[in-house]
This record gives sequence, structure tokens and C-alpha cells, in this order.
Amino acid sequence: MYQRSVLDNKLRVLTSTMAHTQSVSMVICVGAGSRYESDELAGVSHFIEHLPFKGTENWPTAQAVSEAIEGVGGIMNASTDREMTVFWCKVALPHYKTAFAVLMDMVLNSILDPEEVEKEREVIQEELRMTYDQPSYRVDLLIDEAMWPDQAMGRDVGGTLESVAEIQQKDIHEYMQQQYNPANTVVAIAGNVSHDEVVDMLAETTKDWKPKKSLDWEPVTNGVTGPVVRIDRRRSDQSHLCLAVPGLPMEHPDQHTFSLMNTMLGDGMSSRLFLSLREDQGLAYDVHSSTSFFRDTGSLVVYCGVEPHKTNDAVKAVVQGFKGMHELAEEQELNKAKEYSKGRLLLRMEDTRVVASWLGAQELLQSKVRTVDEVVGLIDAVQPQDVARVANDLLDDEKIRLALVGPRGGEKSLAGLLRF
Repeated sequence: MYQRSVLDNKLRVLTSTMAHTQSVSMVICVGAGSRYESDELAGVSHFIEHLPFKGTENWPTAQAVSEAIEGVGGIMNASTDREMTVFWCKVALPHYKTAFAVLMDMVLNSILDPEEVEKEREVIQEELRMTYDQPSYRVDLLIDEAMWPDQAMGRDVGGTLESVAEIQQKDIHEYMQQQYNPANTVVAIAGNVSHDEVVDMLAETTKDWKPKKSLDWEPVTNGVTGPVVRIDRRRSDQSHLCLAVPGLPMEHPDQHTFSLMNTMLGDGMSSRLFLSLREDQGLAYDVHSSTSFFRDTGSLVVYCGVEPHKTNDAVKAVVQGFKGMHELAEEQELNKAKEYSKGRLLLRMEDTRVVASWLGAQELLQSKVRTVDEVVGLIDAVQPQDVARVANDLLDDEKIRLALVGPRGGEKSLAGLLRF
């Protein structure tokens, strides 16, 4: 599925040759995210993610950077989460060498002009205000705070208005110098490309890039017991709810069992929660669940938006859904979840960008890459008793967290609904 090389400067390079495609996708994964930040520098990883788009040595303006990719029909973007920052682009095959040069220049030679930094600070603060203003976004932040209070995992990746205001030019330079080093970076490319050609280009482009020791990430602390409720009371036409439990780290042997349990519970229109809350009870238009996996922790989160006076009914229905997963599932239901999961995975892997991201993220965070066939095998191996065992262990009323953004609900009464 892929080839892997490590350059002399410790930069890891992975490629997947997809001879049938007309697109090439390039992903640069850097070990920089909110778990590497102090409280004082909260948001610096996200801040830095924005800055390479403002200009580089060879493409000195934001317009020059964007036109180099968009001008040939390509797309590019970046994202920051708790454990990594990703820069990516996807272009037609004839233009991939130019796109390659632009993306590498963004990481290696960003200008970081002080005037542009100040303008982007305002842009980022507007992004944070937008997030706080939208209840469906705000409840996502609130459930993270409930899951991992007073630590980096539970903090907004973007930081706060106050922390972003205090980040200085020297902080940006120092953090970027430390984290944006080849030993802390993976480059992954997927498309009709040659691995040897990519390695040769990268060896030349990064010949002066020296490895350094990176910052350590902050481990999770779990000191909270019993149900936790967080409420942001505000006027709105809906109550936005998230119910969550701590999950599993990304290398846990039950990772795929946990994911299948989530599929059965709330992923898709034939999942238990969708059928119960929407089809049977008419409580919600949007109800779904999702899992997240990190180095030393994870989560399962259920979201729904309901009319405020139906808040308690929705909470009860989700809690009943959690409890129902403790029972042994029918073989047919588990098989449906397996085929759903495998089908979604296989369909996604037709996209060069997904393949490049698959390679880069696994290599950076786990220092190994599972092939699609390996993952399919692990999914197929899960049995109904495995799902029931994981559900009994993790879907526990002592571990439930509830976040609510809306006009109604009291902490004590809601906490009482979280008990099985």
C-alpha cells in the first residue's frame, strides 16, 4: 500500500502510488497542538497554523500562496488539533511539483511578518467569537471541559481571546523553531507519483533543516468521579446536548470494538439512537454519536438538538441507549455495523487526500501504519460478546458527562437523569 523512508535529518516520508488517479495529495503532519502548550500560550499552535498562508520566501503574499494552488484548480488548507497540525493540498497530477514546493515553503520559510501576524491575531479572535456564538460549536467545547477539566485536553484548541491576545512574536518563533523540526514531522504523498522521486525532492528541499528535541505533550489526568453536568444557559430555540464517556487510546486492542459499538449506537440513520430519538419519538432532527482516539485517552460523544422542553426526554433516551448496549447484540446488527464501517473506509480510500492523511497521521502519532486490509481484518474479528464487554466497562453512569447549551435545565435534576 505504501513505501516509507527516513531522511538523514529524521524526516519521515511516506508515499502511496495510486497509478489510476489524476490527482496528487500532499500532507505535512507536524507534532504541534494544544497538548504541547502551556496555559499562557494556549492557542499558539493554531495561531502558527494560520501564518504560513500569509506569505513565504518564494511566494511572499497571501494572494501568491493561494493562487499558486487555486490558480491551477487545486485546493489547500490546514488544521490544528490537540496532537498535531496538518498542512495539505490536492492538485491535478501535472501541477504536483509546484504544489509540493509551495507547501514545503510554507512550513520551512514562512515570513512571519509582524504586521501580518497582528492582522491574523484579529482574524483568529473573530474565529473564536464565532465558535462561542454558535451553540452547536459551544457545546462541543463544553463537553471537552467536562471530560478533561483543568488540563490541555479539555481546552479549546484555539485558546481563548485573552491567551491569543498575549502571544508575542518571540513566542511564535520559539515554538515554531522547536516543534517544526524534521524529527517531529511526517510528509505523506498519495497519487500517481514515484517514491524515489519524492524522496529525492525532499532530500534536496530539506537539506538545511536540522532535527531538534521537541516539547513533551501533557498526559491526561482523570480525577473526576460520578456524573458531571456543565451548562451554558442562553436564549435559543433549541437545547444543544452532548452526552459523553471517556474512551480508549488509539493503540488500545479494543479500539475497533469500541468503534463498532459506536456505529451501532449512533452512527448513521439506522443506528439505535437515530431510530429511537428521531424515528420513534420525534425528539430531534439531528442525533449522532462519534468516537475520538488520542495517544492516552479517547471519548464517545452523543450530540442532539431538541426543543428546550424536551431536554429531559432526550437525556433519558440517550442514557437508555447507553444502558441497552450492555446487552448482547444480535449477530445481524453487529454484521451490519461491520459492513457499514468497512464500506465507509474502503470508499474513503479512493481519495488521494484520505490516503495521504491515513499514512501521515498514523506515522506521526503511532510510528507505524496499519494497512486497510489489516483494519478490515480487525473489524471482522470483533464478536458480540466483545461489544457487550466494552460497553459494560465504558458506558458506566459513573463516567457520564453532560454538556448543555440552551435556555433550560438545572445541574442537579439533569445529573439525576444520568443514572442507570
